[in-house]
Amino acid sequence: MTTRRMTVSQALVEFLSHQWTVDGDYRGRTIAGTFGIFGHGNVAGIGQALKQLSVDDPALMPYHQARNEQAMVHESVAYSRMTRRRSTFACTASVGPGASNMLTGAALATINHLPVLLLPSDTFATRVADPVLQQLELPHDASVSVNDAFKPLSRFFDRVQRPEQIFSAALSAMRVLTDPVETGAVTIALPEDVQAEVIDVPAKFLADREWHLRRPRPDRGAIAEVVRALRASSSPLIIAGGGVIYSDAAAALRELVGATHIPVAVSQAGVGSLPWDHPQFLGSVGATGTTAANRAAARADLIIGIGTRYSDFTTASRSAFQNPGVRFVNINVASFDAHKHGSVIPVVADAREAIVELASALDGFRAAADFVSDYSRDKKIWDDVVDAAFAPRGLDLPSQTEIIGAVQRASDPRDVVVCAAGSLPGDLHKLWRVRDDLGYHVEYGFSCMGYEIAGGIGVARADTTRDAIVMVGDGSYLMMHTEIVSAVAEGIKVIIVLIQNHGYASIGHLSEGVGSQRFGTQYRYQNGDGTWGDRLPVDLATNAESLGISVIRVSPGPRAIEDLGAAVAAAKAADRATLIHISSDPLLYSPDGGGWWDVPVAAVSTLDSTLDARADYLEQRSRQRPQLGAE
Repeated sequence: MTTRRMTVSQALVEFLSHQWTVDGDYRGRTIAGTFGIFGHGNVAGIGQALKQLSVDDPALMPYHQARNEQAMVHESVAYSRMTRRRSTFACTASVGPGASNMLTGAALATINHLPVLLLPSDTFATRVADPVLQQLELPHDASVSVNDAFKPLSRFFDRVQRPEQIFSAALSAMRVLTDPVETGAVTIALPEDVQAEVIDVPAKFLADREWHLRRPRPDRGAIAEVVRALRASSSPLIIAGGGVIYSDAAAALRELVGATHIPVAVSQAGVGSLPWDHPQFLGSVGATGTTAANRAAARADLIIGIGTRYSDFTTASRSAFQNPGVRFVNINVASFDAHKHGSVIPVVADAREAIVELASALDGFRAAADFVSDYSRDKKIWDDVVDAAFAPRGLDLPSQTEIIGAVQRASDPRDVVVCAAGSLPGDLHKLWRVRDDLGYHVEYGFSCMGYEIAGGIGVARADTTRDAIVMVGDGSYLMMHTEIVSAVAEGIKVIIVLIQNHGYASIGHLSEGVGSQRFGTQYRYQNGDGTWGDRLPVDLATNAESLGISVIRVSPGPRAIEDLGAAVAAAKAADRATLIHISSDPLLYSPDGGGWWDVPVAAVSTLDSTLDARADYLEQRSRQRPQLGAE
């Protein structure tokens, strides 16, 4: 058997460069490249291996420098979503704080079912120098390091204590990364001494290897049950989730609903399943839903979830579905999600395969005419509401809704709007008029502040034929704006629309709703007596300029929305990264879609505002269903 003498790191990096994902006619690299920040834990291991490969074969494993370990995981996840989970990056960090900085990214990846490979360095396996710099010491367990924190956040975890373990660890990692059910964060902890040790590597380990994505077809009996339930239904509603996007099922869904007139509502991850102006598209459902989708959900006698995990936002904390006889069909590639909430008809299958089989089995079926008439009317009403909300009002400080409208008008159909946290995701969910199945990229499984700019760069890396338009508030911008330097350094074009409202608009609004009067949600001077003074003189536009990005300032005034549209057009025409800064009025809210979110309110209080909020909370909670699938 032919072998090569290599270090563990050299073997791992070269192995990763020869892994290929196959999905139907698609064949592409599973690991598109490696992000890394080097320290004493990995500079002589993974760092040396990447440098050596960049000299021997520069195209084999591209390396990208990051500014923040969490951010490089976010970039990888965003890239993965844009490639429908077919490709991702590896992320290497040094031992200690470098490794633990990736924990938030690991949680985000796993919660969103998006693949990313994490290669955190670890303390010496030999313990010859013990304790080492940045080592966590626990008197009761000498085997624990900070990397053990990755275990509950990873879909697969291994620690390579001996060089020979790299073979099984690497192959197991690839299995999980390319499994639509199991995928998420995959972590291989690499002790810093083991990374540099030598091993004889079989040539077969370094050869090209293909990983075929599973697209399981539904069981015939299960599909027959769904067909029977549909033919007995007059007002069915499809809730499309991220599985529709990841399985590339948008075209199949259009064909199904066009023939059956079944309306479609979407979760955050499912936006793009249909274009906004499709006759059967009612928009977002649940806590941040449209009136059209939420009215259909309240009336529906059959809910067909496709590729959704039914978060509390999607179900409006189990208050969205009010028909006493409503039944639930859950179609999901993961058995865990297919059976969620006691679904009476769970279907374990790939979204596209299930939709295709349903379409062929439903010949002649149509939703009831009065239901079609009602949801069509509600769709028109909501579209008119959004038109009015998008119209500029000529205020010195525009609303966030007007800002979204201006960006929408200036964007192209294939542009990708990117967001993650604050009040923007809820507003975008209701208002953004998606025109392409990959045109909406809002990370809402973890709703991680700071994701936006790193995520936008990941989107831009994945598809250079689209503009990535990042919409971010000042609170989230301040969490992780340093990845702007990466965009500048690598010439990555990303458009950032930074909305400054001097605080946390989302939590401020929520704070009012629960009777806490926006306490602690504004950027103001803090007085010694517990009161708050004037706004802080924060200039985020100048901050961004200092990082090397081109900045366009939109001044407050009656022409602010007009000027914003022109700024977006100019940024799109440019060949470099651009940040557009605009101020907004956080007290001007978007149209209400009639959804609710269960945020408990204090049961007793000396504040009248809290007591009023408690009464409203109890009234809303009375509409909750204990379990969606209960009959």
